[in-house]
Amino acid sequence: MSDQPPMRRKRPTFTDQEALNFHAVGRPGKLEIVATKPMATQRDLSLAYSPGVAVPVLAIAEDPGTAFDYTAKGNLVGVVSNGTAILGLGNRGAMASKPVMEGKAVLFKRFADIDAFDLEVGTEDADAVINCVRYLAPTFGGINLEDIKAPECFIIEERLRELMDIPVFHDDQHGTAIIAAAGLINALYLTGRDIKEAKLVVNGAGAAGIACLDLLKALGLHPENVILCDTKGVVYAGRTEGMNQWKSAHAARTDKRTLAEAMDGADAVFGLSVKGSFTDEMIRSMAPNPIIFAMANPDPEITVEEVAAIREDAIMATGRSDYPNQINNVLGFPYIFRGALDVRATSINMEMKIAAAQALAELAREDVPDEVAAAYQGSRPRFGRDYIIPVPFDPRLISTVPPAVAKAAMDTGVARKNIADFRRYKTELEARRDPTAGVLSQVFERVRKYPKRVVFAEGEEEQVIRAALSFASQGLGTAILVGREERVRAAAEQAGVEIDGRLVEIHNARLSHRNAAYAQYLYERLQRKGYLLRDCQRLINQDRNHFAAAMVALGDADAMVTGVTRNFSVALEDVRRVIDDKPGHRVIGVSLCLTRGGTVLVADTAVTEMPDAHALAEIAIEAAGAARRLGMEPRVALLAFSTFGHPEGERSRHVREAVKVLDGMRVDFEYDGDMAADVALNREQMAAYPFCRLSGPANVLVMPAFHSASISTRMLQELGGSTVVGPLIVGLDKPVQIVSLGATDTDLVRMAALAGFNIGG
Repeated sequence: MSDQPPMRRKRPTFTDQEALNFHAVGRPGKLEIVATKPMATQRDLSLAYSPGVAVPVLAIAEDPGTAFDYTAKGNLVGVVSNGTAILGLGNRGAMASKPVMEGKAVLFKRFADIDAFDLEVGTEDADAVINCVRYLAPTFGGINLEDIKAPECFIIEERLRELMDIPVFHDDQHGTAIIAAAGLINALYLTGRDIKEAKLVVNGAGAAGIACLDLLKALGLHPENVILCDTKGVVYAGRTEGMNQWKSAHAARTDKRTLAEAMDGADAVFGLSVKGSFTDEMIRSMAPNPIIFAMANPDPEITVEEVAAIREDAIMATGRSDYPNQINNVLGFPYIFRGALDVRATSINMEMKIAAAQALAELAREDVPDEVAAAYQGSRPRFGRDYIIPVPFDPRLISTVPPAVAKAAMDTGVARKNIADFRRYKTELEARRDPTAGVLSQVFERVRKYPKRVVFAEGEEEQVIRAALSFASQGLGTAILVGREERVRAAAEQAGVEIDGRLVEIHNARLSHRNAAYAQYLYERLQRKGYLLRDCQRLINQDRNHFAAAMVALGDADAMVTGVTRNFSVALEDVRRVIDDKPGHRVIGVSLCLTRGGTVLVADTAVTEMPDAHALAEIAIEAAGAARRLGMEPRVALLAFSTFGHPEGERSRHVREAVKVLDGMRVDFEYDGDMAADVALNREQMAAYPFCRLSGPANVLVMPAFHSASISTRMLQELGGSTVVGPLIVGLDKPVQIVSLGATDTDLVRMAALAGFNIGG
């Protein structure tokens, strides 16, 4: 028996005053309403309200379904509570539930980009709550019931489901059930059990306990193998004390009368009750490899440490974030509603809940990305006893659960809108969480259509190996890892992944049969720059950047990605010893800045520190070409601290001269300068200069110097809430991209796809 309790993750700690300050400082509360349309001019106001709003009013009156097209209804959820069962705090009233409901709305937005509005109903009368909410169907696309005590929660949900033509979902019931079911699916798998034969005890006959039983029985759990318990013991057939219709539906035919008797020989137990409900003897009496979900909050029915001291063969889950296998509803409700809203579902039925549970279970079995490892403070979880449920910050949840839910809605006839292309839908979902997904979707689609051989230079690094496997498994092409095979395979084993030789190749620079050809090629390039043949042989043998770049230069690979272990400028210097600039082009770095207002390219963010006028003109041409390859029609602003000559300055003169150079070259894109950033990006500011050549706000910004480009993009990312991709290398004769030091596997896959796409021209 193990002497060591399972590893606990560090739990966030704070004082009561800190919690109050969090909610009170600045704008009180956690929510605000933000307009999604411009409100800057009289015309904007006329379109938004009177008289323009009359047009959609008449359209909706004629066809109510168009409300999903012309209003926010299709992305709006009402979060409803009367405060009778707030978290673990009990009945504290509707007003006291408001911080929780605001928090719920924040989670909807953070994880699934759903707008939610909290509605605290000041009554404990179930009929009054029903009559309040039933008339709100025109407003919302769905209703999330929260923190309402049993049995009223059952009555309210059932009646609202009958009265409303939108999904009504009591998360305390079904959210808990779905996440727990996902965990149980995987726990049964790990212990070699069949759900049809497993024996389960559920302690707690409230909303969550009843919902767990309903869902698990729908998944195949045999009714004769389930015992439900409450504060009075086993819920058995014929019992009259403390019964209601929901308990009666799960009454067992058994002679067992206590929780201790029920748990004797049980394969699994769900605790949805109170701290201390499970004793040492109860845990000892369970079957080998017991599955124990102690989900009482904030303190479980038995602690992880207590179970570990009793037996070492248990799989344990709790509702707490400081232990493995947290049963956390945030894994469910945002994504379930996302899928339901996207097909305009009339309800969330059992099939949709089953689909969500199965999708979560399957996701937990996949290799996890770096973002998940970060949530575990760098310890990478692997599918097993301490990782049977995904973690809330897994970025793949939004592209995994909603499609499963949406498809189930379509298959069962509750969807009013069908999704024709699920691959495209998944891309759209990814873009809701990560703006780069939408912008780069065309990049990934083109590379899938024309797969590439991409060499990952730093092939012995764990995240590089995971990225190579992900690149290949996504159908983007063949991944080539440069490294010593034994080191690569050892790192893969350490990472918990297996290298498929059909998708991923391993090339050892020193042992490669192309070694001599690469060294000779490099020698011919560098022999008049102070390099001897043996110097070039050493570079090819010992430096993976030189070896990988030579592979690309001589056609043994289509593209290259590097940078995890070296500074950007050092890696670029390595590559440029091997690969030339494209004839007639300048090598620059461009960064993609993705903001709420759109996508902007910024150049040069990586190569030329203090460009003169001719260099600025060339940078503008390269950046415009990159924008076109991404499907943008370039409008190039050459930026300065001045706008069209005022105030005067040396760098501004360079910018104005660059415009004259472009005039002489007769390029085929819009450009102008010198101008300040606000003039370039703001239509109203630009209107003060009617002679400006740009037809609208700029989408390509050419900075007057490297330092201003680098500083501005980093500030945008850290302070402006923007997502910045890059710098991307443009202008090399062969496709190469360089990531930042310590880049994640997701970053590497993205850059490998951009290299395969040849964003650099």
